[in-house]
Amino acid sequence: MTAAGSSFFNSPRWTGFKRKTKKVVSWFFTLAGVILIAFIFWKYFYTYSEGYRTGLLQKFSKKGTIFKTYEGEMILSSVSSTSNVAIASEKFFFSVTNTGLVPRFDTLQGEMVIVHYIQKNGAVFWRGDSKYLVDSIRLKR
Repeated sequence: MTAAGSSFFNSPRWTGFKRKTKKVVSWFFTLAGVILIAFIFWKYFYTYSEGYRTGLLQKFSKKGTIFKTYEGEMILSSVSSTSNVAIASEKFFFSVTNTGLVPRFDTLQGEMVIVHYIQKNGAVFWRGDSKYLVDSIRLKR
């Protein structure tokens, strides 16, 4: 290289350009990291809604290949006939993270129950297959 070419890379103008570029790249990655963390929090940990569901506890099981989670299924009756038989219904799939509730779910299968749930925006594999997390159950009277 010539002396004139090497003097450009040692000039204050080049040094200022490098400093500004590093600052812009640093801000970009910081902002991208903050946006990524905020998205992960919103998608998997932010509570979108919570409430109660009433229905027939049809199924409750422990399943999974690597991470075993407790999964349940309820039948929610929307229309019933005069003989108290559900005509139109939908299923409510949920996960249970509190292992202290497992014996209660096991004994209430086939019963009409009321559950309290928390809905997340997405499911995390170690927490279960569903974005609905049930944290309490009681028998409907």
